[in-house]
Parts: sequence; structure tokens; C-alpha cells
Amino acid sequence: MEHSFLIKILLMLVIAIVSIALFRRAGLPAILAYLVTGVISGPSLFNWFSQQQIHSVAELGVVLLMFSLGLEFSLPRLWAMRRTVFGLGSAQVFVTAVLTMCISLLIGLSLTESIVVGSAIALSSTAIVLKLLNERGWLRRRHGELSVSVLLFQDLAVVPLLILMPLLASNGETLTWSAIGLAMAEGVLAFVALMAFGKWALPKIFDEVARSRSNELFVLSTLVVALVTGAFTQWIGLSMALGAFMAGMLLGESQYKRQLEADIRPFRDLLMGLFFISIGMLLDFSLVITFWWQVLLLVVAVIIAKALIVYGLLRAAKESFRTSVSSAISLAQVGEFSFVVLALAVNYELLDINLSTKLVMVAVLSMAVAPWLVKNSVDIARRLHGVKPQQAEYEEIPTVDHGNELVLILGYGRVGQTIARFMKTEAIPYLVLDLDPKRVSEARRAGEPVYFGDVAKRSILKQAQIKEAKLIVLTFSSSRVLDEVLPLCRQLAPDANILVRTRDDEGMEELEQAGASQVIPESLEGSLMLVSQVLFQCGVPLSRILKRLEYERRNHYQYLHGFFSGEETDFTLELLHAVALPKGAHVVGQTLGDIPWEKLRVEIRAVRRAGAEVESPELNWQVRPGDILIILGKPRRIEKAEHYLLQG
Repeated sequence: MEHSFLIKILLMLVIAIVSIALFRRAGLPAILAYLVTGVISGPSLFNWFSQQQIHSVAELGVVLLMFSLGLEFSLPRLWAMRRTVFGLGSAQVFVTAVLTMCISLLIGLSLTESIVVGSAIALSSTAIVLKLLNERGWLRRRHGELSVSVLLFQDLAVVPLLILMPLLASNGETLTWSAIGLAMAEGVLAFVALMAFGKWALPKIFDEVARSRSNELFVLSTLVVALVTGAFTQWIGLSMALGAFMAGMLLGESQYKRQLEADIRPFRDLLMGLFFISIGMLLDFSLVITFWWQVLLLVVAVIIAKALIVYGLLRAAKESFRTSVSSAISLAQVGEFSFVVLALAVNYELLDINLSTKLVMVAVLSMAVAPWLVKNSVDIARRLHGVKPQQAEYEEIPTVDHGNELVLILGYGRVGQTIARFMKTEAIPYLVLDLDPKRVSEARRAGEPVYFGDVAKRSILKQAQIKEAKLIVLTFSSSRVLDEVLPLCRQLAPDANILVRTRDDEGMEELEQAGASQVIPESLEGSLMLVSQVLFQCGVPLSRILKRLEYERRNHYQYLHGFFSGEETDFTLELLHAVALPKGAHVVGQTLGDIPWEKLRVEIRAVRRAGAEVESPELNWQVRPGDILIILGKPRRIEKAEHYLLQG
């Protein structure tokens, strides 16, 4: 029996892996893949598990999710955005929830069911919207800031909803304002108690845990704190998720915030996956097929209604038409916390299974179309405003007055930014192209000549005046440099000097053949810089150090190729190996020129005799007993070469 249960769990995980891979390839969120996994492994298809079997474990996912949300819930950030958060955010949640409740009451639902439905529909997907806004560099745009404000308040609104659910379950139809006030008061008292305890005890606890320098103890302590605070709030009649949120909030301002978040993430993601699988098990596809037209009608109605509500509120706040439309479209879907609300409602028997199935399908379908809506929100706003949408994301790059001294920097990561900083200091004109929208947006606001564009596209490079560039610097290291970017740069700018940054010296010749004027391997250059500092500290004259460095660069770092191997040998790298030649060795008495180095496919680097070492010895060097030959090659070739040198 146990063996069969484990096999079913394994099969469910395999389905989850395949589903996530397929959905990610299609550009859809992983949440939908987990829901599909729940449908396949639940009562609707294979019936391996019941929803109750999974839900008890999956509920911990909600607890850890709320703990993570508490870590990110910054009170200073909330205060800085208080006008839009508490103004626009509260208005959106209140108006959407109240209108949905009124419609629900009109079609015959009870007050309790109407409250649950209104609460679920009022929430949007923080994960999907923030991810897409960040990817497109829209977080700092006006419609991005407004969307974030609304989402921030929605996350905050989950807390009273968590307090309200147990109350609805206990009171049912006799819900009163006094009961709600009492529950809220309990929540406030719990919050104050946890705050008092947390401010005093939690920092001391984690200080002691951090001193132990034990990752296992840190992870275990994090899980215990989240679960114990959750158990406390559940004991006083509230939800576990509320306690976990408070604990996360207390630790969110501590120095351990990032470490806590990193430690909790694997457990949170896994258990949240199980939570969404348990939601998928609630879906009855026979019911969905029967009422498919109602589900589709509800999806369209929810998206349009939420968009109109947000649009109306923003226009009332005197926001522009395009900003209002873009924000409204971005927030039109139902969110992941709606699943939490619906799951709690089913668990407390507040919703009929038929109604919950319809609402889950509405949430699923709205989240499925959310990526397309968010990505096209700006273009849709332009069309509705009568403006032709942009054909490409690339910004027109202005002409720069450079006087034949233009430096074109391709890539604006850490290396590119360092180069640009020195260019600015020396008043050398430069332009930068980069594909990270957020980075470009930040740099442009700081006044930097950085533009969004794919450097593998001919039209973008032409706009960036590549034909007039004196110097082109490729600061990113990838296969695209050799395959696409470098040949295109050399074709468009045949007379320019092209510098290419690489990780190491592998493929230097191919890069030079493809058009690079100079290849800078950062790992070897880092070694040279360290060597120069060591020699300088040891009293070696600066001129001699510079001469030595230039010699290494001119000879393609040949004396930096290869290292003496350790215990773990990489059979793909060239290594140095010292071969001591006794009196009876095969090559004793011969010259180095007599030894077939090309046939052995190794290189002689140096000869050590009587404690003195000669680098790159002449081929007429005669080998004597006691000499040590230092050779370079791959491990198997070195092994064969050593056998020849000793035995022939």
C-alpha cells in the first residue's frame, strides 16, 4: 500500500515537471501547470489522491508564502506610497468587492458566499503583473507605479480576509458588525503581542543562530518561527497564514532578511506547488464542460468589469487616458491569493463545490490571458487613444557629435558601466547599447547615453553610428559574440578597432579571425594585475613590470596557459607537468630538437637544471641526467609523452 502511494506521488511530480516545462515554453505562469497537474492526478482523471490528502500539507505552502510576503512588506516603502496605496488601492478593492457582492446577492447567493466571491474577484495577480512590468522596464513608468500601488494594497487586504474567513465559518448567516469588530480586535491584539515578543526575542534568537554558522540550523529556525507564529494565531481563532505574515514582517527589517528569504524559498515554492495542485483537484471537469459557456462569460465579464473600475477610478483621480487604460488592463485578471481565499472558503464549507469550481476556472483562464494583456496594455491604450502603436521596442538613437572619436560600447553590465565612467571622465564621446530594459531605463534617467537595442541587428548598429566609431567594445561574453555580433561589427566598421572581453583565453584565435582587434580574457588579466601588485610590493621597478605584462599580452598569455593539476583533474584542460629524467631515461643525451614534440602533441615550456629554470629553451639544448622537463598538454597526451621521455 505504501509502495503504491509513493509511486503515485512520483508520477504526480513527473507530471508537474513536464507541465511546468511546457507551460514555461509557451510563456504561461507555472501556477497553471500546477493546476493542470492537480486536475490530472485528482478526482477528475486518475483519482490518485483526494483534495483532503494534499491540502493538509499544501496549507503549509500558504503559510510560507505569507511569511515571504511579510519579509518583503516594507513599512517605509508603504508610507512613501501611502497616497496611491491607500487611496487608489483601497478604492479598487472596496468598489470591486462591493459591486461583485451586490451582483452575487441579486443572482441568489447568500451573504457569506457573496463576501467570499467579492473578496476573491477583487484581488489581482501580484506575481504575474510585477514580473512582466519588471521584464519590460515599466515599473518606473506612471502606469507601472499605479499598478504596484494597487497590488501592494491588495497584498495588505489579504490580512483582514484571513481574519474574516474563520469568523464567517463560525457565524454563518448571523454575521454582525460587532462580531467583525471583535475579530479585528483579536487580530490587533495578536499583532501587538507578536510585535512585542518579536522585537525583543527574534533578533536575539537569530543572532545566536547566525553565530553558530550552521546553514541547517538557520533554515530550521526560519521554518520553526514561521510555523510557531502561525500555530499561535490559529490557537486564538485566526488563520495560520496571518501569524506567518506577522513573523515575516517582524524579520523583514532585520539584517537577516535576504538570507531568510533565500532559505525559505525552496520550501515555499515546493509547498505552494502542492497547494495549487490541491486547488486543481477541486476542479470537476464534467461540471466545467456542462457550464462552459457560463465560465467563459464570467471570465470576460470579470476582466472587463475590473478594467472599467480601475479606469474609472484613475480618470476620477485625473490620470491621463493612456495611463488609466494601461493600468486597468494590467490589473484586470484574478490573482493567486484568490485561490487562497477560495481554498479557505471550501475548507470552512463557506462555498458550494459547484460555485468554487466555476470561480477557480475563471481565475485560471484570466491568469492565462494576463501575460498577453500586460504585454500589450500600452499598445492597446495607444490604439484606443487613436495613436498608432510602436512597431518595435527600440528607441530612436540620436546622432552624437563625436569628431571621429566615438567609442561604441555594446553591453552595459558592470564592465560596460566601468568603461563608460572612465570615458565620461576623459570627455570621450560614447554610445552604449544594452538589452536589459530596467538597466537602460535607470541609466537614461541618470543622463547616460544608453539605448535599448539588440546588437545582433544591423539596423540598430547603423543607428548607433557604428560606421563612424573609432573603437567598438564588446563587454558581454557569450556564443553570440563569435557567431553573430563580431562578424557583423567587422562588416559594418572594417576600419574600427574592436575589443572583445572574454572569460578566459579559450577561442582567442577564432575571435581574432572573426574580426577582433584585441581579445581581453578577464581571468588572465586579473592574474596579471595581481602579479603586477605583488612585484611592485616586492620592489621590482614599475617599468620592468609593465614590460613583462606587455610581453605576456603580446605572446597571447602563453605562460599563463595551463596549471599543475590537483586531485580533481579536468581532462578537457591543458595542464603543466614536470618530468624528472633519471640517468637511464630514453631522451638523456639527445637535444630537445630530437624529441618529436609535434607527434607527442605536447609543448616544452621550461627546463630546470641544478635549481635554475630556463623558459622556452632552444632546440639545441642537450638533455642531461637530473634535468626536469616542464611540459604542457592535455592529461592523456602528457601521460604518453612522459612514457616516451622515460622509456621511448
